[in-house]
Formats: sequence, C-alpha cells, structure tokens
Amino acid sequence: MGLYVLKRVLLTIPVLFATAMLIFFIFQLIPGDVVQASMSQKLMTVEQQNAIRESLGLNKPVLERAAAYAFALLHGDMGRSFRTAQPVMDILLSQLPYTLILIAASMFVAVLIGIPLGLIAALKRNSAVDSTAMTVAVLGASIPQYWLGLVMILVVAVNLRWLPATGSEGIQTLILPAVALGIAEMAIIARLTRSEMVEVLQSDYVRTAEAKGLGSRTVVLGHAFRNSLVPIVTMLGLQVGALLGGAVVIEVVFARPGLGTIVVQSILKRDIPVIQGGILLIAAIFVIVNLIVDVSYSFLDPRIRTGDA
Repeated sequence: MGLYVLKRVLLTIPVLFATAMLIFFIFQLIPGDVVQASMSQKLMTVEQQNAIRESLGLNKPVLERAAAYAFALLHGDMGRSFRTAQPVMDILLSQLPYTLILIAASMFVAVLIGIPLGLIAALKRNSAVDSTAMTVAVLGASIPQYWLGLVMILVVAVNLRWLPATGSEGIQTLILPAVALGIAEMAIIARLTRSEMVEVLQSDYVRTAEAKGLGSRTVVLGHAFRNSLVPIVTMLGLQVGALLGGAVVIEVVFARPGLGTIVVQSILKRDIPVIQGGILLIAAIFVIVNLIVDVSYSFLDPRIRTGDA
C-alpha cells in the first residue's frame, strides 16, 4: 500500500508539470496582453508601453519565457502578478480556503441529499416514489447552477430575507452558494446510487443474506450499500472537478472571495501569471482528490488490492 501511494504521488509531479506547460502555451495563443488591457493604455506612448512589456518580460521569445516559467515552477515559484507585483502563490493561497470550504459544503449537500434519495428510489423501484425521486434528480441535473443561484438570491435573500445573498463571514453566507453548487452533483449521485443499488439488490449474496433471516437494515446498509460504494466514491472524486469549475461561477454570482473570483478578475485584467497559477492549483486539487479516491478503494472493498502485489 505504501509503495502504491508513493508511486501515485510521484506520478502526479510530471502530470502537473505537463499541465502547467500546456496552460502556458495555450495562453500564448490569446491575442493582446496586460498593457493592451490596461485602462491607461491610451495615455501612454508607444515607448512607455514597450518599456512596460520589457520590464514584465513580454518581449522575450516564447520558448525563452517557457523555459524561465518551467525553471521557476520547479522551485515552487509561480511568478508575480502583472498588476500588483505580488507573488502569485501568496495571492492564490489567500483565496484557497474560501473555495475549499465552498466545495466541501457543496459536496456535503450533494451527499446528504443524493445518497438517501438514490437509496429510497432503489428500495421503492418502479413505484411512484422512485419516479418522483428520479424526476427530482433529472431536474437538479438540468438546472444551470448560475440560474439557480440567481433565483435563490431573489427568492430567499431578497424577498423572504431568510439568508444573506453575499459575503463570506459565518455559515449563513455559505448555505445558498453551497446548495446552488451542490444540487447538480446531488442529482448525479442520486441516479448513480439508485442504479448501483438496484443491481446489487438482485445479487445472489443479497438474496442469501435475506434467506438467513438478517434484518432489512443489515442487508441494505451492511451488504448491498457497502458493495455499491466503489463506483459512488469514484463519482464523488470526479465530481470535485465539476465543483471546482462551478465554483468559479457561483463565487462570482454570490460575490464570494475564492479562486474562482480571483481568476475571473485576472482574466478581465489579462493578469496571465495569476490565471495560469489559478488553473494549475485547481488541477492540483483535482489530482490530489482522485489520488485519495484511488487509495480509498482498498478500504471500501477488501477484494481490491493496491499494494505491492
């Protein structure tokens, strides 16, 4: 197990490095730069604009800038912001906790609603309860997150005044964005849980457990649900990527600080180092979460061995 984890950790390094370089070269294809995006561009002479580009290293060949960027990354340096001259790492790490809290809360909402909904639908298969639960799941997966967020702000925050619409202080400010972000993932988890449980409940070992006189709770939770967890946990890991992407929109809609907000602001200002660093950090979170998911398989199902064998 230890060797397997070590190998996976070491494999993430070239993956993240290749991702970083791919992001770098993609951004070289985008026309314009931070000088052209500046509001004061018209007030500067051509010489002043060129002097700024030279000071930022924008006038160097692409391959030379790529080599410098790769060398800096190997030393843990993501560069400095074109706008504020602050280290990109410091800017992103100051915003990271807000995004992680939002993702954790959204995943909590998705699991808290999705798994019970899927279990109930599977146990009441082909009934009105099953149809209702899956209809709710389909609606949840179909509603755009930003639209749901705007509706929740209008209804819950503005009209009913139950919860604040913006801010990041206190758990009350987290409820609306977490629900708006987690509903779509809830729907996916509910549908997957139902399909896996329906298949497992028809297995021979489940019928054997029932024939032995075991209680329904033991059969469902101790046998059937446990054996359905591997694909569900796999989906949870994959959904972290969707939550990271959705957090960009939700943070802007609810005016919350976080990686999404800082990346959007940097896009508008053409602050390329911050954008590259933000995307790389999001990719790193996704890779780490999926590493944790892979390692968890052997604990969920003893038949799976990820050790030296």
